[in-house]
Amino acid sequence: MQTLIGWLGLGISFLLFRGPAHIRRALGNFLAFLWFDLLRIRRGVVLENLHIAFPDMSLRDRVSLGRKSLQNLGLNLIEYCYLPWLSRENFSDYFEFQNLPLLDAALSRGKGVLVLTLHLGHGDLACAGLSLKGYPMIMVSKFFKLKWLNTMWFGMRERLGTRFIAPRDSSYALLRGLKGGAAVIIPLDQFTGPPIGVRTTFFGVETGTAAGLAVMADRSGAAVVSAYTYRNEQGRHVVHFVREMPVATSRNAESARQTTQGFNDELESFVRLHPDQWMWIHRRWKKFVVT
Repeated sequence: MQTLIGWLGLGISFLLFRGPAHIRRALGNFLAFLWFDLLRIRRGVVLENLHIAFPDMSLRDRVSLGRKSLQNLGLNLIEYCYLPWLSRENFSDYFEFQNLPLLDAALSRGKGVLVLTLHLGHGDLACAGLSLKGYPMIMVSKFFKLKWLNTMWFGMRERLGTRFIAPRDSSYALLRGLKGGAAVIIPLDQFTGPPIGVRTTFFGVETGTAAGLAVMADRSGAAVVSAYTYRNEQGRHVVHFVREMPVATSRNAESARQTTQGFNDELESFVRLHPDQWMWIHRRWKKFVVT
């Protein structure tokens, strides 16, 4: 049964991958319609988040922007069909890389690189594209309970060169990866409460953010390079490296908080550039409660 499901999924993904782009977009829009307009899953969360970030935006505009965000997410789901079929021969047809010398310069120091990023555009495909470009990529990701599903889901991406590390007890593995010259992807745009998270603001509103990236940067000496991905009008995935971020070297809680706040401010600027491609369905502004 598992083999049959695997072959069926592979066949469907091939048809979607080879099919015209407007078919993939139509399917993505249909998924967004089901999610946002018909079933209304987390519609209230999306609209509330948009009100927090853009308090002067009208309800009509928030609904329109929220729908576009879900259409982007729907298309992301459809475009996972790329993973089994991307290769070093064809990946350049689907990706555009900007400011790669910044990443190269940071990697040349021999301490690896921590990539500060967020759930904007299609980050999973961006990571796959960088792996195919020849960069040693590591991503921290939760694993499924079903072994066969792990094998299928992560196997497709590991085939392209990306390594995956489970979040629990990942510090040693990440430090070892950085010493080996890898680029470690760290999405930092989801809420994290205490004790792992620290009190920060995002769009000027209090929230909690994981301090692990700031701590890892201080411990490893690796550069933190900010980057984001977005889908351009031609449907290509643009991977843009922006700048090297300042990191406080004093190992105390306040230094980690200040560094993390700087990271948040950077990510906020990326969301403002492409608000229709950020994942507004996440409850980013939960109350930060220290017990």
